[in-house]
Amino acid sequence: MSPSPKTTLLLLLLLLPSLLPSALPSPTAIGVTYSPSNSSSASPAAPPGLPPPDRVAAAVSALKIPSVRLPDPTPQLLRAFLYSNTSLLLSVPNALVPSLAANRSAALSWLYRHVVPFYPRARVSAISVGSNVLDAHPNYAGLLVPALRNFRSALRDLGIRDVAVSTTFSFINVMTTTFPPSAARFQEPYAEAVMKPLLDFLRDTNSSFMVNIYPYNLYRLRCEIPLGFALFQEHPFMYRDDLTTGVRYRNLFDMMVDAVVAAMAVAGHENIPVIVAETGWPSSSPDATEIDANELYSGMYVKGLLGHLRSGQGTPLRKEGVAEAYVYELVDEEAKGTASQARARNWGILYANFSEKYEVQFSCAGYCGSPEELLIGFVVMLLILAWLIWYVPNSPW
Repeated sequence: MSPSPKTTLLLLLLLLPSLLPSALPSPTAIGVTYSPSNSSSASPAAPPGLPPPDRVAAAVSALKIPSVRLPDPTPQLLRAFLYSNTSLLLSVPNALVPSLAANRSAALSWLYRHVVPFYPRARVSAISVGSNVLDAHPNYAGLLVPALRNFRSALRDLGIRDVAVSTTFSFINVMTTTFPPSAARFQEPYAEAVMKPLLDFLRDTNSSFMVNIYPYNLYRLRCEIPLGFALFQEHPFMYRDDLTTGVRYRNLFDMMVDAVVAAMAVAGHENIPVIVAETGWPSSSPDATEIDANELYSGMYVKGLLGHLRSGQGTPLRKEGVAEAYVYELVDEEAKGTASQARARNWGILYANFSEKYEVQFSCAGYCGSPEELLIGFVVMLLILAWLIWYVPNSPW
């Protein structure tokens, strides 16, 4: 005897909550980068002229930014994020890579200063051992993976098991090409010597591949790239097709992400998550020839990026998209009171006085175009249908 329609509908309604999580793609965690320029994590006090750490944490809270990347995590900054709901991605200075590779005591020393006093009251989610190490110190190439292994062992010695360990690369410095993404490979001599053992480590430790992706820099290097393609502007004829995979790209960000995904696949790793550790568009530059470094385009890029990541569309080769993405950066260089500010581009979403440069929504309080809305609508329709079945007279059911 087959169940009645009412019974079938009731079963669907009861099973729906357990089905929804698997139907939804994991949302990309979107954050910002904050780095107090020229400060040193080895110094006991922040350089004069820097904004107070409490002001930085308050700005993050006011903008409802869920994640912050701290390339230079001073103890003062970490203390400011105690008991907050902000997830933190920390970085270890490049200069420590040789000592970290030699033994884990250097890792323990760094952790005792930057993590142990604050964790878990500060939500440290991951640590990058170095940033752009292959570019800044090519002679450290053979030391990078041993440094990561020792650092992770030091964390486990301290009983910390839920903090991921990785390192950060610059897209332009490690990739052979951008288009077509299917042809992308990691540059030699690092592909075999560094990337393969690194990817093995990331797979074995459930960690992510971290990379800085700047469409602005690639747009400046490749004059054939349309400006709108780099700024997430949707136009009917603004796309590029990868003839090998048969997929169509409508923005430069996705092309760059999929180039990384394709290179990892060639290296034998198709499922390692990707974290975009830095991405952004400058709002000003001391170089008068950089006419595209302006507030209008900066706002278009950041808003386009946030909208794209929250849409749940992912990329053509990675439907779940990137695991995390960090906008570079929170505040303009002028706010940091450094000697280099006059010759630096400004990338901040905030001016030096911490006022908003343009309106951006990290909290997704308004319309975000996410898949959850479709599922909510589906639930509402089921509830209406249930009401019709049970309460409407002369129902055909």
